[in-house]
Amino acid sequence: MTSPKKHIAYFISSHGFGHAARASAVMQAMTEKDPAICFHIFTKTPKWFFQESLSNDFAYLSTQTDIGLAQKTPFHADLSLTIEQLDAFYPFQTRQISELAHQLKQKRIRLVLCDISPLGIAVAKQAELPSVLIENFTWDWIYREYENAFPKIKQHIQYLETLFQQATFHIQTEPICDRKDSTMKTMPVSRKSRSSKEAVREKLKINTDDKMILITTGGIKQKLSFHNQLISREHMIFVIPGGNSYFEKKGNLIQFPHHSEFFHPDLVNAADAVIGKAGYSTIAEVYHGRIPFGFVCRPDFRESHKLEEFIQREMTGLMIQEHEFQDGSWISRLDELLTLPCPRKPEQNGADRIANFVLTNDFL
Repeated sequence: MTSPKKHIAYFISSHGFGHAARASAVMQAMTEKDPAICFHIFTKTPKWFFQESLSNDFAYLSTQTDIGLAQKTPFHADLSLTIEQLDAFYPFQTRQISELAHQLKQKRIRLVLCDISPLGIAVAKQAELPSVLIENFTWDWIYREYENAFPKIKQHIQYLETLFQQATFHIQTEPICDRKDSTMKTMPVSRKSRSSKEAVREKLKINTDDKMILITTGGIKQKLSFHNQLISREHMIFVIPGGNSYFEKKGNLIQFPHHSEFFHPDLVNAADAVIGKAGYSTIAEVYHGRIPFGFVCRPDFRESHKLEEFIQREMTGLMIQEHEFQDGSWISRLDELLTLPCPRKPEQNGADRIANFVLTNDFL
């Protein structure tokens, strides 16, 4: 006799793939411990991302759950456009919240998890359901960076700060940007690799003696201009997910779409080093993979400084300036990166701690 389904809603920010990756790690950890859980995912992050990340079935509802920042490139945001979008999205309309709360009741939802989505908190309150906010920053904290240059953003900061405070439970995950009194703090939350290093490298046709360098800019596409400079590096294979619309292996360069047969945590696990944007999910995967990270910070994003501090303190990292990344001058520092010592063994994956917290409380 099968156990009755336990329905949980998950509202997830679609700003990049980092929030979806963290949420997927939590969902996978929970369903491994209790297969009766059924998640109802509210987000604009593509459905394929969750199909790739989760082993259990789930319901997917394409829903804008927050705004975040309007990105011009992986490293720069358009603040004027961001404010236009914030003005159109906030404050939430009473009818919108009521309709979503009604949906949750119809679906027999017992708990609402939110990866920095204020919408989920508002809907949970309306539906009289407990909510769990999971974050390493909240949007009001991010927007404070811009309030002097863009005074109009202050109204959104105040509105969002009030909303985030209404969560029933509050979990902060390292790298934490704004430490507060919270229900629990965890180490980085990461999806776990599924395939061995050897299996992934064999699938990519990378020789045992070659070094595999993974280059990533997260979930936001960018055309890279340094391809020709990579060719001269002997015994190094460069793998770029999101670098092409189809799989292509040309010399020592391998490129394929974000949505491919290669699971990103498996690529990190198979790599000898990672080069790329210091985004949450990349940091979490590299942290648990225990490999060197050549990281590029985003100068106009407040989270960046906190992420850099965590990398320098807890990981093996080499900072790469944005202009070095863009013009390819970082390539001359690869030998330095590859000879850095192996980071110490990471602490427990935060996904497991969050899963245990939810499952041991009387939510379900």
